[in-house]
Amino acid sequence: MFGIKKLQTSVLLACVATSVAAQEDTVDPKLIVELNTAETMDTACRLSFMVTNEHPQDIEAVVFETVLFNVDGSVNQLTLFDFGALPSNRPRIRQFDVPGLGCDGLGRLLINGAVTCEAPDAGLCINTLDLRTRTQIEVLG
Repeated sequence: MFGIKKLQTSVLLACVATSVAAQEDTVDPKLIVELNTAETMDTACRLSFMVTNEHPQDIEAVVFETVLFNVDGSVNQLTLFDFGALPSNRPRIRQFDVPGLGCDGLGRLLINGAVTCEAPDAGLCINTLDLRTRTQIEVLG
């Protein structure tokens, strides 16, 4: 009896492990856009993003329409951030200087859409966005 229970337990554990591995293999790839730092420069707020294209295809070019909000929640400005080419599975750092704005006055950043997306599937640039921040600035999309 003991041998059968041990075999059943082993089979059950193997099935669970296989199921977990299969779920990990089917995780949908993302376009991860992380606001990594926000530094006030002399006359601008410098925003540094780390971007990782997890898709198997390169993105040749992407430009995001971005809305910047003050800490009180009102729109400060609408701008375009050109992230350029994003190769598959390779992180890239992109920096943008926003003139006339101190980073302490920036409360929220909204990725409003992609005005340019040169990829095998244009949906890669918006439909798979995974937005993150390491700053006090909220990032939405």
